[in-house]
Amino acid sequence: MTVLGLGEIGAALAGAFLAGGHPVTVWNRTEEKAGPLVAAGARRAESVRDAVLAAPLVVVSVKGNDAAREILARAGDALAGRAVVNLTDGTSAEARDVADWAGEQGARYLHGQIMTIAPGIGHPEAVVFYGGDETVYDTHRPALALLGGRGTFVAADAGVPTLYGMAVHGTMWGTLNGFLHAAALLAAEGIEAGHFLERAAPSVAALTSFLPSIAEEIDRGRYAVEFGALRHHLPSVADLLRESRSRGVDDALPAYTLDLVTKAVAEGHADDSYSRLVEHFRRKTH
Repeated sequence: MTVLGLGEIGAALAGAFLAGGHPVTVWNRTEEKAGPLVAAGARRAESVRDAVLAAPLVVVSVKGNDAAREILARAGDALAGRAVVNLTDGTSAEARDVADWAGEQGARYLHGQIMTIAPGIGHPEAVVFYGGDETVYDTHRPALALLGGRGTFVAADAGVPTLYGMAVHGTMWGTLNGFLHAAALLAAEGIEAGHFLERAAPSVAALTSFLPSIAEEIDRGRYAVEFGALRHHLPSVADLLRESRSRGVDDALPAYTLDLVTKAVAEGHADDSYSRLVEHFRRKTH
């Protein structure tokens, strides 16, 4: 296979293919970056066209989809008949644009979203979401499995893997911000975050167990619940806001949450689940 782009991720991808026993051709704008891989057995191509012609599977990992498309365009008609797997970050619209363009060149296109950092490439638990041409995924699944043991095909739409990745990251950042705010609040009382987790681990771990039921409520558009309705969240969020302010801890996060819950209750959704707030975020997209 061929790997175009030898940044941290690209070099790790090429290394994973080499470790799996595959012949690998590499290309990078800065030729020196190919040195360690060449020493490990890879072949350095002099041009993008040469690299693309060297293998039926072409993997791209560069900074931005505009760069990915510009680099692939250098291959000219050599792209025809090739399987292109683009593992470049960007938006879903950009992924679809590259997919459409690659199709016009006669290539079969698969977009992937890597859910790990460079050292995690090749790990059996590493996740990669793929979307686009399913025949590319099926044909090259053994090779792609070398990049991440939990790779999975999610949609024929090349933009969906990017959305999956963003959904994971959005959930991650929301969780991390909530925990860091909590840690700051605890620190104001001299309580170490580690000690808190030792005692609150069951409660914290239980949070993710609620996600399937929340997802079902969102997918069905039915939010009314018997227990744990928004009106019961309201005083607790207000308490968190007051506590944060009294201790000089940044209150933007609880203030934002209180605003969301207050508005939903005022709009007549006091007996709905917290999942009702998805409608607020949906409105923001229009």
